[in-house]
Amino acid sequence: MNNSSFKYKSLFTSESVCAGHPDKICDQISDAILDQALSNNPESHVAVETMVTKNKVIIVGEVSTNTNIDYTDIARQEIKRLGYIDNLNFSDKSDIEVYISKQSLEIKKGVNNNGAGDQGMMFGYACRETPEYMPLPIMIAHSLAESIDHIRESKKLPYLYPDGKTQVSVEYKDGKPYKINNVVIAVPHSKSIDISKVKDDIYNLIIKEILDKYGFSVDKSDVILNGTGVWHQGGPIADAGLTGRKIIVDTYGGYARVGGGCFSGKDPTKVDRSGAYAARFIAKNIVANNLADKAEVRLAYVIGKPQPLMKEVETFGTSKKSDKVIRDYMDSILDTSVIGIINAFNLKRPIYLKTASYGHFGRDCFPWEDVI
Repeated sequence: MNNSSFKYKSLFTSESVCAGHPDKICDQISDAILDQALSNNPESHVAVETMVTKNKVIIVGEVSTNTNIDYTDIARQEIKRLGYIDNLNFSDKSDIEVYISKQSLEIKKGVNNNGAGDQGMMFGYACRETPEYMPLPIMIAHSLAESIDHIRESKKLPYLYPDGKTQVSVEYKDGKPYKINNVVIAVPHSKSIDISKVKDDIYNLIIKEILDKYGFSVDKSDVILNGTGVWHQGGPIADAGLTGRKIIVDTYGGYARVGGGCFSGKDPTKVDRSGAYAARFIAKNIVANNLADKAEVRLAYVIGKPQPLMKEVETFGTSKKSDKVIRDYMDSILDTSVIGIINAFNLKRPIYLKTASYGHFGRDCFPWEDVI
């Protein structure tokens, strides 16, 4: 064998989900509640989780604010917006239970002194695989999920129902994306439409366009639609949902490490969320400013304390500057104290509902995605 011509091959797969997926219904209700609290009072402290199942929504958690919040109305609005209307098994008319109390006084004491609202570790990642400085598999999976939702909402494919999942396997050669090995789509649809037509429509109207955007293609024979051959009933009747259960989808699709806590329903004093945003901002700017081709930033905090206990960076042998230069750069672009992150990104404002579908990273509408 001529070793100089050998190409190391591997596959990596990431998934995403549509906005009407049961877990994402929960994330969006939780973040809609957070946005309402911050709209009323930027100093609100929120940690809310939602659960959905057949004709039932349960909202639990802690909220400290000086204004009234109609949790039931917010949930009904989100469910209706997501397309669950006149559905016998789950809709904006489903039963809603609310169990909300005030934030713990022990936690409040630390947060009021600009300390972290929880302990934990957070990771941020960036690479050069896509224009968004994100891994290719998760970006394609997100784009497919978002496009499925848009084409359903626009009535171009009126037979599609809310809910859905996407999955993309990318083949790599010597660590670089080489081709799309397969695409998996799961989406519920009307019983009156044959699955072969659904596959043709989604392939022609969605898959080809999204892959072309990233410079790839896939044969229709390598597309799997609804693996069991049938899916007509989606939403919480098919699978219960819970806030925070799609943390891998929310971050890097399994391509990079993620922290121990979810994001949705948490105000920015909760470093599970704000710390992860800070780590992504630093990692992205390291790569975008040509200090390295890949970067993973690691942070850790303790409840009640303002500064991180860990602040590290790994560049996987791709650095173009010395470790000292990169570390000094990290320190210069962002104050990673809790209040420093909140102020840098202006996080005490209602910007969170949009994060709760199609990923928290790789989308220029968020301040932690800015390149400076």
